[in-house]
Amino acid sequence: MKLSLATRIFLGYAVVLVTFGAVSLFSVAELHRNQQEIRLVSQGYLQLSQDAAALETFHTSQGNDAERLLDEQNPETRRALIRLARLYIPLMSQRLATTRSTAREILTYAPASELTFVRELETRFEELEKQYAAHGRTTEAVFTALAADKMDRDQVAASTAELRQVEVTIGRELRALRAVLDNRIRERVDRAEEHERRTGLAIITLSLLAVGVGLGATLLSARTLKPVRTLIEGVSRIGRGDYSAQLGVQGEDEVAVLAREFDAMARSLQARESQLKAQAETLARAEQLAAVGRISAQVAHEVRNPLSSIGLNVEMLGDAVARAAFRTQEEEREAQELLTAVTREVDRLTDVTEQYLRMARPPKPTLVSEDVTEVLGGVLDFAREELERAGVEVVRAFAPDTPPVLADEGQLRQVFLNLLRNSREAMPDGGRLIVSTRGLEKEVEISVQDTGRGMTEAVRERLFEPFFSTKEGGTGLGLSVSQQILQAHGGTLVCQSIPGQGTTFVLRLPQA
Repeated sequence: MKLSLATRIFLGYAVVLVTFGAVSLFSVAELHRNQQEIRLVSQGYLQLSQDAAALETFHTSQGNDAERLLDEQNPETRRALIRLARLYIPLMSQRLATTRSTAREILTYAPASELTFVRELETRFEELEKQYAAHGRTTEAVFTALAADKMDRDQVAASTAELRQVEVTIGRELRALRAVLDNRIRERVDRAEEHERRTGLAIITLSLLAVGVGLGATLLSARTLKPVRTLIEGVSRIGRGDYSAQLGVQGEDEVAVLAREFDAMARSLQARESQLKAQAETLARAEQLAAVGRISAQVAHEVRNPLSSIGLNVEMLGDAVARAAFRTQEEEREAQELLTAVTREVDRLTDVTEQYLRMARPPKPTLVSEDVTEVLGGVLDFAREELERAGVEVVRAFAPDTPPVLADEGQLRQVFLNLLRNSREAMPDGGRLIVSTRGLEKEVEISVQDTGRGMTEAVRERLFEPFFSTKEGGTGLGLSVSQQILQAHGGTLVCQSIPGQGTTFVLRLPQA
């Protein structure tokens, strides 16, 4: 069962509270038990022992008085002593009754283990009462014989012998009872001391256990809340603009779920930042292209008309030169070469102005379903002679199941011709050119890979900038225009290059 963060913390501190509560209850229970033990000893057995000692002392005093009475010769004095001795009998009975009542009261609070012993004590005190009742009768018989005007010596001797026997029995019982109580008191005190020692050790052990449980709960809470600090640090990093923060918190509680959502958010923000950066670069490039395009369009427009006039005049001049007479053939040939050079430069400038105009005002593509392998095959057939003269071996790796694409055939041919020309120029000593196609989930990928000189990372990053070129006499517009065309098609054009190993251009177009 997976518990939430709040539930785990609550359970941890609940365990701590229950542990300390159990220790407290145990301590209170043991304190109450000790109080019962103290009450049993101090108010129970000790009181009974004192009562037994008092009874024994009283009984000894009564016996001494009886012996004194027997030794008294004066009848009047003997009668006075008898009257005084008769007062001891009810007092002794009252003391026994009080002692028996104390034993009976002990039964109300004595533990179950002591009930049998206390009942035995009560029984022995009851037997003492019976014995003392017999002692009272025997003592009265002695007193009666002694109080007579004519004392019967034989009767007094017999009554006295019986009284002494009863007194010895009662004295022995009182001493035995007192010894039993003293032993019980010592036993209970020893047991209480041992129990108190064990209780102290148990309370110390349980307290240490409770402290350990508390520390464990605290550590568990700290460990449970540790991801919160990690989450706070991650949020701070996000606040500072570092979207690469990944917490990597494991688990199924709320913090772990929040951390995973945070990681997803950080990845999304990082992707969004990359996308915005790319869009900003694209927008900057587009603005740059727009500005350059406007300037280029104006310049091309201003240059194209004079070029047309120059070209027409050169043609007319060529016709005139053809009809003119020269003094030598050398002069005629020189004039023809000059006109040819001017015509060639006029054509080149016208081609450059056309490129500028195409970049400034790219025509909107007419997207229809096209077989990209057929278009590629036609472009390769068209450029075959040029590639063969440059010593370039062409490998066609067209996938047989390449799906059709949405494209403008004319603009697509322009892109392919530009890429083939760049690859040929990158292999001045010849090489191998691999043109391949393959279908993706929603796109078609075309790859143009050469084995030329390659390029550095710095050059590759600026490859699609307008007017950037590494070729002498290059305009730097071919790849920029090609990228514009593919973006207008909803596709992409990227370059992968390794210096000394070659360059690969990868095109992607949406499927028809």
